[in-house]
Amino acid sequence: MTRAAEGAAALAEKMPRLDGLTGLRWWAAFGVFLFHMRVFAPLPGPIAGVFDYGYFGVTFFFVLSGFVLTWSMQPGVSTSTFYWRRFARIWPATMVALVLAVPVFYTFGQVPEGSFLKPFDLGVLLLSVVMLQAWFSNPVILFSGNPAAWTLSVEALFYALHPWVSRLLVPMAKRGAIALSVIAVVWAFGYRAAMWMWPESWLALVPMPVVRVPEFLLGMGLAWAMRNGWRPKVHPVIGVGSLLLSVALIMLPRFLPEFGALSIFANEIFTVAVGLSIISLAGRSIRGFRSVFEQRWQVKLGEWSFAFYLIHATVIYLALRVFGYQDPSWRNGIWFALILAADIVLAWLLYSFVEHPIERRMRNWKNARDLAAKSKH
Repeated sequence: MTRAAEGAAALAEKMPRLDGLTGLRWWAAFGVFLFHMRVFAPLPGPIAGVFDYGYFGVTFFFVLSGFVLTWSMQPGVSTSTFYWRRFARIWPATMVALVLAVPVFYTFGQVPEGSFLKPFDLGVLLLSVVMLQAWFSNPVILFSGNPAAWTLSVEALFYALHPWVSRLLVPMAKRGAIALSVIAVVWAFGYRAAMWMWPESWLALVPMPVVRVPEFLLGMGLAWAMRNGWRPKVHPVIGVGSLLLSVALIMLPRFLPEFGALSIFANEIFTVAVGLSIISLAGRSIRGFRSVFEQRWQVKLGEWSFAFYLIHATVIYLALRVFGYQDPSWRNGIWFALILAADIVLAWLLYSFVEHPIERRMRNWKNARDLAAKSKH
């Protein structure tokens, strides 16, 4: 069988659900929550340093996005249908979260010195509506609207690229997919090394969405390789444990400055660990085994994780606006519990009454139009 035939056969095969990855996605969102809680109610001691790296949850989302979209690819889905489904998946909930965020992060009055508030600017906010804010390096634009939603601007580029990269990837089957994964990792490390050596060069002008493309391509390559029969033997203890190990390595320069290069390549090191964690859990599911991340409560929270991500910073900064900055203290654990509970409830509401039902209706509308168009032919 030729590689093209192998790719076509893999595309036609219906792939199993990977609930373990859904459960792990919740912990990535929780890591971002811990990262943002540092601003409002920091905890004392070394644990605060660990929370500094919670933003790596975003890296997990980017790699997982490429993996899941490629894992779930089906034959016969047009590019327009793919784009509509992705739009239906993220835009309605993103817009509701934006409306909720604006009163928290913006003011029509004078911005107090040192405040996180921004002056209301409709033009800047409209960039969030069309999800283009991450193409600007100015923090006022990059983190405009709902500050957490800059990642959706990056995802929009990923969605635009996916159908076209897939057309090149599918005929290459397993070897091509593994090659893409390797190229993505080399690209990521190479760009970071070049930025380190020539920080004032044109490389600094590369927009954020383009910089993060290798993470998405890594996920695509790993998924397509596994759909074509690649079965790396990586136990989940090693795969998921590599996430924790990578954070420990990245923190090492805080104690041993001679290992400073590890902090320079922090995101790239974590990206490789994300790849290991994903293939370890996916491989375990394919072999018919369950993982601890497939517990019902984790999967459910994973399903709500997108809504949780959209809403969490708004709740944190609302508390900050009302109660002010809290001094580092273990008593802040109470704030963690209260705000986490509020975020989960709001995430459930956003998922149950906006994200999920509107996505379903929008998908059904497009499916009906596609069916009607086929019947005419």
